[in-house]
Amino acid sequence: MPADDDPSQRIDDVDDAILRLLDERARLAKEAAERRRDAGETAYDPEAERRALDRLAARGSALPEESLRAVYREVMRACAARGAPLRVAYLGPEGTFTHAAAREMFGLGARYAEQVTIEGVFDAVARRDAEYGVAPIENSSEGSVNHAVDALIEGALFIRGEIELPIAHCLLTQAPGFASIERVYSHPQALGQCRVWLAKHLGGAQIVHATSTAAAVREARADERGAAIASRLAAEIHGVPIARERIQDHAENVTRFVVLSTDEAPRTGSDKTTLAFSIRDERGALLRVLEIFDGEGINLTRVESRPSRQKAWEYVFLTDFEGHKEDPSIVRAMNRLRTKCLMVKHLGSYPRAPRRA
Repeated sequence: MPADDDPSQRIDDVDDAILRLLDERARLAKEAAERRRDAGETAYDPEAERRALDRLAARGSALPEESLRAVYREVMRACAARGAPLRVAYLGPEGTFTHAAAREMFGLGARYAEQVTIEGVFDAVARRDAEYGVAPIENSSEGSVNHAVDALIEGALFIRGEIELPIAHCLLTQAPGFASIERVYSHPQALGQCRVWLAKHLGGAQIVHATSTAAAVREARADERGAAIASRLAAEIHGVPIARERIQDHAENVTRFVVLSTDEAPRTGSDKTTLAFSIRDERGALLRVLEIFDGEGINLTRVESRPSRQKAWEYVFLTDFEGHKEDPSIVRAMNRLRTKCLMVKHLGSYPRAPRRA
């Protein structure tokens, strides 16, 4: 076969051409980011990235769509990070599920800043030490993450996006066997998601709360009779062996994470809105509020109550519903809500996360 028909050589030529085009793309991306900054806009636009990925996927490719999106997502984020890497705060340390969610959302080119608490994530964004924050807000089996819900209600940040991440918990330990384990460390949410498994297999062990699953691994690494419930990523980062995988009580275990920002997200046509409101303590007050949503044809996907933390036995309601605050039906609903509620606070309208198969 002639050398110029050698597929290996042609692949090298294509790779060289791709590299030249990547350099050109990085230059153009940097120029576009500088123009956005000069115009007072955020240098990174996650909605623009999503539109670009949708456009490329619609063109079709020999690559599976999931692979195409993964490749271009990293290309886009690496180009965006070339000029000034995004600063992203997350609940640390390295190896938490929040860290994994942040990396899936923002890629490897971002500059990640771990925070000790969920409140610290909110504070970092509010102080503009980070452009974005990532925090867990809800788990499919354990419900809401109360610290995140309270910080949203009481703070001034908006939800800019969401991501749903399947959670597979592992038992990490350096102990020689289950009989040697005397303490199990983890975040309360993770412990709750493995409650039945722990009772069956480690019923005599002391349960020790940690600030995060990755912090729990650090504790277990220093405790020869300790174990931690955490992710496979945390095991790899911190060098603690996995004794058992997938120990969560429910096979379908998903956590919803939110992206936090000082800016609101534009309307995309496939959005979700989060709203907080409080009502008078009188018969039928909540029903009258819910009738407003129903009257406008708005689909509520979540409703819960939280103590107001202002006065005993007063509550704030948090609700998610389909649509964006600029949709006519939602504009009308929010105007009507303000006539019925003591407080109405918009916490963000943002692109809905695609449901995982």
